Amino acid sequence: MDYLALFGIAVGLSMDAFAVALTNGAVTRNLKLKHALGIALAFGAFQAVMPTIGWLVGIAGRGIIESVDHWVAFILLGYIGGKMVYDAVKEAKSHEPKECRDPISFKMLMVMAIATSIDALATGIILPSVVGASTLLLMLTAVGLIGLTTFIISFAGVYIGKKFGDLFSSKAELLGGLVLIIIGCKILIEHLFLS
Repeated sequence: MDYLALFGIAVGLSMDAFAVALTNGAVTRNLKLKHALGIALAFGAFQAVMPTIGWLVGIAGRGIIESVDHWVAFILLGYIGGKMVYDAVKEAKSHEPKECRDPISFKMLMVMAIATSIDALATGIILPSVVGASTLLLMLTAVGLIGLTTFIISFAGVYIGKKFGDLFSSKAELLGGLVLIIIGCKILIEHLFLS
């Protein structure tokens, strides 16, 4: 197995999750270890599960997945980002500070985890040929390393985002929402015009 290529793929796939983890860390007013672990675990698990599903679907389903994955990510991230921007503008107009809470529900966490891991679904189709994971054991090792890498990067992202959010707390949710919208647009543009 080509571990260097696998690590590159794992880091590349985890960048959207990292950006969303940054956003979640920035808007969490009372960050606890369980929040950071939950975000990192959800993102890491979906980054491991999605390429496994893609691998199982195989070449027959590749065209179907690639034809809609970018639209699904764009819509989900655009919705979440738009809601964050709306809430931030609404809060700024009301001049009432938000209560300290965990701003991400389980349902929203699952939506974000799916949205940031859709590219991994398509990657799972080509992963065996890229990293030489031709057997089930090698494939499971590959997706395990992808999930672990994403977990670590996302966990760090939450705390980096928290530091950013503490410095710019009044604008963190607005900027975080804009970041999610930009990530969704980036995914859509890359698939429509650059692939």
